[in-house]
Amino acid sequence: MTSPFGQRTKVGDSLGNVVRAGRETRRHFLRDCQIGLGAIAFSQLFSSSTIADDGTNGNPAARGLAKAKHVIYLHMAGSPPQHETLDYKPELAKRHMQPCPDELLKGREFAFIKGRPNLLGPQVTFQQHGENGIWISDTLPNLARHADRICVIRSMNTDQFNHAPAQLLLHTGTSQFGGASMGSWVTYGLGSENENLPGFIVLGSGGSLPDGGKHLWGNGYLSGVYQGVQCRSGGDPVLFVSDPPGMSRDMRRASLDALAELNRLEHARSGDSETLTRLSQYELAFRMQTAVPEVMDISREPREVLEAYGAAPGGASFANNCLLARRLVEQGVRFVQLFDWGWDIHGTGPHDDLATMFPKKCLEVDQAIGALLDDLAQSGLLDETLVIWGGEFGRTSMNEERGGSKLLGRDHHPDCFSLWMAGGGVRGGFVYGETDDFGYNIVRDPVSVRDLQATILHLLGIDPYKLHFPFQGLNQRLIGPSNEAKVVTGLLV
Repeated sequence: MTSPFGQRTKVGDSLGNVVRAGRETRRHFLRDCQIGLGAIAFSQLFSSSTIADDGTNGNPAARGLAKAKHVIYLHMAGSPPQHETLDYKPELAKRHMQPCPDELLKGREFAFIKGRPNLLGPQVTFQQHGENGIWISDTLPNLARHADRICVIRSMNTDQFNHAPAQLLLHTGTSQFGGASMGSWVTYGLGSENENLPGFIVLGSGGSLPDGGKHLWGNGYLSGVYQGVQCRSGGDPVLFVSDPPGMSRDMRRASLDALAELNRLEHARSGDSETLTRLSQYELAFRMQTAVPEVMDISREPREVLEAYGAAPGGASFANNCLLARRLVEQGVRFVQLFDWGWDIHGTGPHDDLATMFPKKCLEVDQAIGALLDDLAQSGLLDETLVIWGGEFGRTSMNEERGGSKLLGRDHHPDCFSLWMAGGGVRGGFVYGETDDFGYNIVRDPVSVRDLQATILHLLGIDPYKLHFPFQGLNQRLIGPSNEAKVVTGLLV
């Protein structure tokens, strides 16, 4: 009971304890007990070191056998066509605009194609590059310079053919909202190398967010400390991190100290570990006020470096973001995710056709990708940085011709697509997997989205089958609840 003067009696204390006990659940108990998840989170968030000596962050799923320490994931939102990038099909070129064979249509559903479409040959030229003669589109000449460094996977496949679900499956392990993103899983498993910067940073270009939105870098059921931090290459790098006018650094420090004490009192009262997460995020934001502007200021780079990337300080572009990715990895950021929007090449107008928009998008990214790989290789960082490029699914071997459009474009196709990887323990100058003469079906060594996720975690020294988080009665994993995902050892060094 509580007196009129606000003083709690012993009876009130007992009743309060009973009420609190009634609210306890198994998850709350595990979170709050002295040796449970709450204590683990507290020790991790407030330890003086952000990473264990063996690079495992104390996580039993992290084996300390990493080939890669960092990831730069270049996602082309909308999905570039494999037939114009990495999977050359001369037979498809010979049969350009011929009616599509029945065997390619039987039992198939398409997002937009109606009736019996015509085959669509590659709309660009290809050449062979590197010691092993990898076929690469002439729209990607700077990537072609690195043919001996990249591993092309031509047999990727997914079970989703709409953008948002496919992006979510690729980056969070589930086609529905609420999953934890790949970058969040990696920082959960390994921690960060730099206590002044987030372990997971996201950069966007192309004028729009990807269809999956901010869920693609969300923390889901993991602690909020593992959520991706979206930065901008123009203006304030992170919104609302800078102090408002009139607030000094000392004043901000004093206000955070007072707020920290209130949060600690709240944690002692409620036992909610998210209070600790909030406290940790405030402290990280304070440190970021000095660290982020410095690392995000690409004007510090020599003129020849800016020119190599095609970067322009103060602007927002994929080129700027590639340069920033290199700078962030140099500073120990664990996972850098770039999203570039505008690759949905349907052919409904000049804004999404193969003749106009596709070459434009290639021109926007190719120079910067070549410079990024140059920089990483010259500094030795490529040996410990895994670089990945690709979309969320493939494109059809047929012309979409939506609504009678006379422009050329390709519909969504989940059954096969191409991506490339470089550095971080991946075989260079190598092609993995094969598709048929039309680039439509996989005929050798399929690689599912879950296989890709398992392989990325494996390269980072994380056991993809053991990395989990208990939520809603399941041990949630990036690779999903079953063990169907396999590490693709054939593309590893």
